[in-house]
Amino acid sequence: MRPSQPLRDDSQDKEQVAKEILDYLLQNPETADSLTGIARWRLMEQVVQRSVEATEASLNWLIAEGYVREIRRVGSERIFQLNRDKLEDAKGFLGKPLGNGQQRS
Repeated sequence: MRPSQPLRDDSQDKEQVAKEILDYLLQNPETADSLTGIARWRLMEQVVQRSVEATEASLNWLIAEGYVREIRRVGSERIFQLNRDKLEDAKGFLGKPLGNGQQRS
C-alpha cells in the first residue's frame, strides 16, 4: 500500500528518512524508542558512515604514497601497516604544518 501523499521537504528527503526508520524497526520489531533516541542512532550511523568513507579515502592515499601497506587475508578485513621502508618520509610528512598551522611533535 502506497502512502496517500508523498513525503517531501526541501531541506531533506523525508520519504528516504521514513524508509530508513521503518526498515530499522522492521529489522528490530521489539524496539521502542523516543524521537531523540531514533535521531541519535540515525545520526550515529551517518557519522560512522562518513568517518569510514573519509578513513578509507585517506588510507588509499597513504597506500598510494607508499607510507602504508595493505595486507589482505582471505576471510578477513583489510589490514593496514606502516611501511617501514618509508619511515623517514612518513616522519617528514607529519612534520609539515597541519591544517590549523600546528606541527606534530
